[in-house]
Amino acid sequence: MAATNNGNNNNNSVSKPSLYLQDMDEVQKVFKRFDTNGDGMISADELSGVINALGSDTSPDEVARMMDEIDTDRDGYINLDEFAEFCKGDVNGVGDGGVNELREAFDLYDQDSNGLISAAELHQILIRLGESCSVQDCTKMISSVDADGDGYVNFDEFKKMMTNSK
Repeated sequence: MAATNNGNNNNNSVSKPSLYLQDMDEVQKVFKRFDTNGDGMISADELSGVINALGSDTSPDEVARMMDEIDTDRDGYINLDEFAEFCKGDVNGVGDGGVNELREAFDLYDQDSNGLISAAELHQILIRLGESCSVQDCTKMISSVDADGDGYVNFDEFKKMMTNSK
């Protein structure tokens, strides 16, 4: 994962993905995916479980650093407000750092590393995240962002979708 700076010069800054979410409804939906036990808070175990389900090999130390950075009230859990602040996606703007983080997110979905996200790949990730959907549902999702009509999502389409660019 790309290291982020968050406006300071601390070299111990946590590596984390940026989520470019369009509104609070989207933030709440993603929050619920991370809050696997439904108690309204994300624990380190829940955070680690979801990150690992996405195919990222994250060490316990890295999860602890992520928790420390996101858990601003220092209660040991990430609440919805803390998660929403984290999800603003303005870690490094959408400049080089943001593009690198988007690439990392894209690569998690692009499981066969061919530069395209298929409905089957999207389906596998969503199932790992506990979503109940069919490959046909994922095909519909892909077609809604597939600008070139090839049946796949390439990085440019993914970037546009995630940054809400028009």
